Amino acid sequence: MELLIYDFVSISSIDSLLPLLIAIIAAFATLILRRYSAAKTRYLIGGSHEVKLVEGFVEDVPGTITKLRDLDTLKDQHEAAQALFELIEKDGAGAWPPKANHDSWPKALRPYKDIYLELNPLLPSAEPSLDDGVNEERRNKYRSLMRKLFAERVNIPQVETLMAVAEAGNWDVFPRDAYNGFYCAVAVCRHAYRWATIPVVKVAQREKIVDFPPELEKPWPYLQRNFGVTAESGNNTANVLHNFSESGERIFKINVGMSDLVRNSEEVFFRMFYDLEILAFPIYLEMVRAIVRFNENDKASTLHHLEAVTFRLRHLLRVFYENLTESRVSHSVWLSYVQGFQGWGVGKFVNGEFIKWDGLSGNHVLFFQALDAFLGMERYLTDENMDRYIPVRQRELCLAMKKYSFRDRLEGPENARIAEEIKKIVNHMKVFRAAHRTRVMPYLEQPAPERLTMTAGKSVLEGPSTKDTKEALKVLDEMLLNRLKLTI
Repeated sequence: MELLIYDFVSISSIDSLLPLLIAIIAAFATLILRRYSAAKTRYLIGGSHEVKLVEGFVEDVPGTITKLRDLDTLKDQHEAAQALFELIEKDGAGAWPPKANHDSWPKALRPYKDIYLELNPLLPSAEPSLDDGVNEERRNKYRSLMRKLFAERVNIPQVETLMAVAEAGNWDVFPRDAYNGFYCAVAVCRHAYRWATIPVVKVAQREKIVDFPPELEKPWPYLQRNFGVTAESGNNTANVLHNFSESGERIFKINVGMSDLVRNSEEVFFRMFYDLEILAFPIYLEMVRAIVRFNENDKASTLHHLEAVTFRLRHLLRVFYENLTESRVSHSVWLSYVQGFQGWGVGKFVNGEFIKWDGLSGNHVLFFQALDAFLGMERYLTDENMDRYIPVRQRELCLAMKKYSFRDRLEGPENARIAEEIKKIVNHMKVFRAAHRTRVMPYLEQPAPERLTMTAGKSVLEGPSTKDTKEALKVLDEMLLNRLKLTI
């Protein structure tokens, strides 16, 4: 257990010492008890910097309400603060990571959750077949059953009425946290229907167009318009962040009934991205505060907030360092059982033009986009892909961070300490991206004879002339290397 304390109390008399000694003894007693009851818990406490890691995962930390009140005060002072406030208030249902209610839905919507969970055991296969005919039969059975259950249980006009009510801004009828939960349910149902078996198989990858049930088609445009994205596939917000209840339970799992190795790898992997946003929230606020104070020419406060970013970033990245390992997320099962479900790789004709969409990607994670923008770096995603996969209020936050990045205004000795602190942040990201490039490739290079080489975010990488997996993955490795080179 690690205890870092930066705030000191001035003691001027023996009388004042006694209460402090009592408090210290009580604190150490509490620490000892916690060591016995939660040996793998670490507390990192430093003035306003508090982080709690439990069993490799993150628990939400005290002070969130205070931080939200601070943001409420700041939002009228600066565009960047306003963008963060809008993101939390609207997309987050008043919190970040976003709140998602999976229980208190309008009655007409409840079959979506029930149907996914009812069919869940039929989705994964412990021994995927290499026979296209066998796989196609399995997928057709899954899709037929899903269609049948939706047709029997879902009243489409009632669903569309609720979608229209929310689109009109009547959130008292359909609260935002329930809306987030429903967005997740529709997204994961669409991904389950798209693949219809896990692991992903070649016959599914060769599909170009998928005819989805109307119960999955009708609400989708409403949901996408609300979040300001255009893709037919899900995204990191819908599929990952909204898949956690307020109590931290992950609702829609992929590999029900599979081995402990598969299920634990799935849980650890997706929880990493939720934990990341728990730790990211105070960093977003510190970045906003740094922007506001720099614009006020308050160099001391700017430096203080940057130091807080550096401190918190170091511990945020440990979520990846400690969890993206063979012992936590197994190389042998990740590619087949964890990654594939989040892919997409199909499309449809829009105004006579065929448009294909991709699935989820680590490049869609808000934190890394926002930090790069704050540091004044160019983003990786094109405008088209931002519009397709990144919710509009997340895009607006990143645009505000980039617009008010002050890194290129740090000339002169009076800004030397600020420039040095930003350099520390950049160095943390350079180390992380170098390590990530090394760690991710062994996962992608694992044998998966049932499928073509694919990443969730880039779809199928393998063509008729592709020699082997390493050649197929070369484009991805070059992308990671390029991002590392641009982290300067």
